[in-house]
Amino acid sequence: MKVVFKCILFLASGLMALGCGMYSFSPGGKSNIETIAVTQFENRTVETGLSARMTDLVVDAFIADGNLKVVSESEADAVLLGTLTSYRREAYTYDEADNVSQYVVKLVFDVVLQKGDEDEELWKEAFYSEGIYDANVETEDEGQVRAADKLVVDIINRTAKSW
Repeated sequence: MKVVFKCILFLASGLMALGCGMYSFSPGGKSNIETIAVTQFENRTVETGLSARMTDLVVDAFIADGNLKVVSESEADAVLLGTLTSYRREAYTYDEADNVSQYVVKLVFDVVLQKGDEDEELWKEAFYSEGIYDANVETEDEGQVRAADKLVVDIINRTAKSW
C-alpha cells in the first residue's frame, strides 16, 4: 500500500511540475513584444502637471516591472500613448457639522498600445481610478498620487501581463 501511495504521489507531483512549466499570457506561447516606448501623455483637462507625472510614473513602473524594456519610440516593438480625459475632485464624506472631511480625486485616462513600426492598435482602453484624501490633514496632491498609483498598476498589468 505504501508503494502505491508513493507512486501516486510521485506521478501527481510530476504532472504538477509539467503543468506549471510552460505558462504564458501570449496565445502563441511568447510575445514578440520585448521593448516599449511611452510617449508623453496628453492632457485634455484644466489640471496641469498630472499627465506629465503619470508618464513618469508609468515609465518608472515598466522599468521596475522588468517584463518590457523601455526604449525610444524608434526602437520600440510597441508604443504606449495616453490621454488624461477627465479630472474631478468631489466631496466624499462629511463630518457631523456637514463639513467635508474627505475628498475623492477621480481620473480617467484613455490609453492605447500600438505596434512600434505601424499604427496598428494592439489594445485601447479607458482607465478609471480614484484617490481619497483627508481634507483636514492632506492635500489634493495626495489624492492625485493615490489615484495615479492605482492607474499605473492597471496600465502595467494590462500592457505587460495580458498577452
